[in-house]
Amino acid sequence: MKFLSLVLPLTIAGSFFSVSSVDADNFPGRGVDFDCGFFHATASTPQKSADAITLENVLKKMDAVAASFRTAQAEFEWQSYQKVIDEVVDVQTGNIYYRRSGKDVDMMANVKKIGASTKELKPEPKYVLFSDGKVRMYTPKTDQVTVYDLGKNRADLESYFVLGFGGSGQDLLKTFDVTLAGTEDINGVTTARLELVPKSERVRRNYNRMILWIDPDKGISVQQQFFTPQGDYRLCKYSSIRLNEKISDDVFRLKTTSKTQTISPTG
Repeated sequence: MKFLSLVLPLTIAGSFFSVSSVDADNFPGRGVDFDCGFFHATASTPQKSADAITLENVLKKMDAVAASFRTAQAEFEWQSYQKVIDEVVDVQTGNIYYRRSGKDVDMMANVKKIGASTKELKPEPKYVLFSDGKVRMYTPKTDQVTVYDLGKNRADLESYFVLGFGGSGQDLLKTFDVTLAGTEDINGVTTARLELVPKSERVRRNYNRMILWIDPDKGISVQQQFFTPQGDYRLCKYSSIRLNEKISDDVFRLKTTSKTQTISPTG
């Protein structure tokens, strides 16, 4: 699996900047699959009527949320679907954490359970840390850390790591062709369904279409879906979302052992 295929869904939980210079072919490897959608609104939140939801209003609300964004944390369920067999082949659950300081973004994904379906989930911990321009993937079972140095692609990929978590509407427009495809109820929330087509040809090789379900009152996504040119998709749902609360520095550290091996794939 190309590196961009690995990180894009995970990264699509963040900000909306240009990714035209991302070279997915320079990062081979396979690890945890990540897609992102998030933010279940509370039932007590007043909802806009479908007629009041416009693309302009949704993007403006996202701009306002992005201006004050500092941290986000959530529980997740990520699903991977393969069209050739017409079924979900992988489900992962766990917790994800984000923090932003100036232009720097840190992210930790704690995958707790993995299975072929929600009924087959079994403990299989994995950790993915994005910090200082590197992605570090730690698998306790093998006691091994795999390090990917983003190098010149850091700024481009970093923007994807925060897509949806504090990303502004204006930056979204820089990276995607955005269309409002009506409204849809997700978990009791009347959402704006935004269909995105990446402007970067390199990104389209991996994900040629994306859908964000945005809560128009909160300016955040309650669900996201990413489609490959082959018809496969990745769906991400989040719950227990908490924004702008202090997150301990310890959360953004890998709990390795004295015997942990570190490898750095190249090529």
